[in-house]
Amino acid sequence: MDLEKTIVTIITHSGDARSLLMSAIKSAKEGKHDEAKGKIKEASEKIHQAHKVQTSLIHKEAQGEELPVTLLLVHAQDHLMTAVTIKDLATELVDIYRNVVKS
Repeated sequence: MDLEKTIVTIITHSGDARSLLMSAIKSAKEGKHDEAKGKIKEASEKIHQAHKVQTSLIHKEAQGEELPVTLLLVHAQDHLMTAVTIKDLATELVDIYRNVVKS
């Protein structure tokens, strides 16, 4: 597999997840809690897909294959880490919005 395409795959899945998560927060803010939870679930799958690709790169390196650390790879890692962080925050915000609406 072409390394650049692999890295772009991580960026794509992570970016899709981030967009879904921001949309989930907006949905929760509008009182659409089930929709928000669905978007978080979909984003979780995107993060899982990105993580699988990341793990394949880690395995290659662990098996002795030299992988160049490029700015694109660092960018991909940043995207994935940001998506994971936003997922944690979005999950909390959706719960908070649900509780505020109930009060």
